[in-house]
Amino acid sequence: MDVLIHLFVGLHIIGIAALLGGFLTQMKAMGQGAARFVPGMLHGALTMLVTGAILVGLNQADGHHVNTVKIGLKLALLVVILGLVYVKRDDETVDKSMFGVVGLLTTANIFIAVLWT
Repeated sequence: MDVLIHLFVGLHIIGIAALLGGFLTQMKAMGQGAARFVPGMLHGALTMLVTGAILVGLNQADGHHVNTVKIGLKLALLVVILGLVYVKRDDETVDKSMFGVVGLLTTANIFIAVLWT
């Protein structure tokens, strides 16, 4: 079971890397007002959602304690991120503030995962 959990943790990290990487590659364009949500950001967020749900289930099945408040907060942030990226995925440019919110929420999600023990 541990190997399976570690596999999905790795996939979850790949999802966050795609989401944050997509944001970071558009930072220069954001400064120019030409940033857009690239497909990798949507795919990364969806990967995080699916692998996160699987991880919660696997950890509960393995008898580990799951902090439901932490997971609920991370899920809420991810749902907002997914909503923003999904709705604006086809737009040529995205407002700087909206793009910045996605980056901020993504970063917050990472710090919640790492620092909340």
